[in-house]
Amino acid sequence: MGAGVGGAGRVEPGRGWVEPGWVAWSGGGVWWDRGMVAALRGFHPADLPGMYRLCLVTGDAGRDASDLYRNPDLLGHLYAGPYPVADPGLTFVVVDDEGVAGYVVATADSAAFGRWLDERWWPTLRAQHPRVPDPGDGTLDHVLIDRLHDWSADPEPQHGRFPAHLHIDLAPRLQGQGWGRRLIETLNDALRARGVPGLHLGVDARNTGAIAFYEHLGFTTFATHDWGRTLVLPL
Repeated sequence: MGAGVGGAGRVEPGRGWVEPGWVAWSGGGVWWDRGMVAALRGFHPADLPGMYRLCLVTGDAGRDASDLYRNPDLLGHLYAGPYPVADPGLTFVVVDDEGVAGYVVATADSAAFGRWLDERWWPTLRAQHPRVPDPGDGTLDHVLIDRLHDWSADPEPQHGRFPAHLHIDLAPRLQGQGWGRRLIETLNDALRARGVPGLHLGVDARNTGAIAFYEHLGFTTFATHDWGRTLVLPL
């Protein structure tokens, strides 16, 4: 689907940033009015199932990872679920008439969050998901299960100057309309209000579009790895 067109958004009490209906190109030679209203707001527990679904359908370096996992919840258990449980004030969502269309989750203190994971989050999941061998069918559940068993709570070099970290996902239907930027700016404001000096994130080397997006927002490369980069942003 191509980019949408529409008027300026607005802030509505109790709803956050609201974008008016927009007209989109179908790819089949037809324009139609979707009449969609999207809004950015704080997290509600009812958002979790939609966040898990979105985590899965963008979980292969921005592409749909549904065929890679027999258990559709594993990605969400690692990269979405624990954040609003630990600190719901640093999770924000974009919702539209189809449900959760985007979210950003974060922690203000990555080192403390790592300790919380070890104490409160991983024990139940480690008991529920014992290690399994590679089934040899192309699925990657075993990789994520190993990751949750091996997750380290040790401080990382960037934690001193950039203690916060985030994960963000946006459905393809809302990409290219500024929602990713609004999510990160909303999170940045919340972190600054807590006196957090900086944040970081990891990005897959294959996701070149995401790297360009973050660099446009002012992120710079702190370290490179075999899997991608650690990017940082002073607040």
